[in-house]
Amino acid sequence: MLRVLMILVPLALSIYAFIDCITTDEKDIRHIPKPIWAILVLLFPLVGSIAWLIVGRKPTAGTGSAGRRGGWVAPDDNPDFLKSLEKNGKGDQGGKDDTGEAAKDGAKPAADADAAAELERREADLRRREAEIERREKGGSADDVPPAA
Repeated sequence: MLRVLMILVPLALSIYAFIDCITTDEKDIRHIPKPIWAILVLLFPLVGSIAWLIVGRKPTAGTGSAGRRGGWVAPDDNPDFLKSLEKNGKGDQGGKDDTGEAAKDGAKPAADADAAAELERREADLRRREAEIERREKGGSADDVPPAA
């Protein structure tokens, strides 16, 4: 088993280093040109691979190949996405109603009042249901409850 590891680990390291050397941009390579690094990794698998990983490429802030090559970034970390939110009014529909048409002046405060009234109605309904559940748990029936006004 140890003999197999002594062969597989340097082989895997040299394959990784060779592929990384080939796919790295020319501007991110240090000290020697890219083709010479590739030849060094192929001719001296262990030493060339370690040298490439330590000295051959510029250090990167990101982890893994996706961070180094500009891979996917979460929306809350993406400056372009955050700018688009600010431009669009932080998720606001830009003064448009549900039909997609531009809202008239004064329509937004009326919509806010309607939303507040709907919220109050739902909260009252929720309190009524909670009271009904409490009465049922205490032994009363739902028929004993007077209808809500």
